[in-house]
Amino acid sequence: MDDASGVQVLNIAKGVAKLEIMDDATIQAKYNLPGGRAYADFAVLRGDPSDGLPGVAGIGEKTAAALINEHGSLVGLLAAVKDPASTLKPAVRKKLDAAADYLAVAPDVVRVRADAPVTKVDSTPPSSPADPDRLAELGERYGLSSPIKRLTKALAASKHGGH
Repeated sequence: MDDASGVQVLNIAKGVAKLEIMDDATIQAKYNLPGGRAYADFAVLRGDPSDGLPGVAGIGEKTAAALINEHGSLVGLLAAVKDPASTLKPAVRKKLDAAADYLAVAPDVVRVRADAPVTKVDSTPPSSPADPDRLAELGERYGLSSPIKRLTKALAASKHGGH
């Protein structure tokens, strides 16, 4: 999420009918985090089974949020783990030490790549299938002739502004 750039996330955890628009304010209210940019660090610590993230054993939602708030980021937290003078509780330090291998790679998996090349996409629907014969063949093979006829008709109608 990046409110300054107009980037939001649509959370469909409760289903598409109950989707939730996640912006900085939502993240702050729901997870007690300083904003959307902190969510990735929070998710790495807490884990997220739906995304295959195990998290750090023994670190739940409240502890993860408190650690991110106290240390500013996962980088700041990991620096505190290495600093014997830090205020980290010994039990938390031990849990984070035990998860060092996971914490070394998980942030790259969780964070959205801001450097990925994105090209402009024309989202205008076509007025007809690119290969009507191949589409008809697939429709016959998989018993989808009727839906394909409806699709072809809908595409043609959209070209003319009809429904």
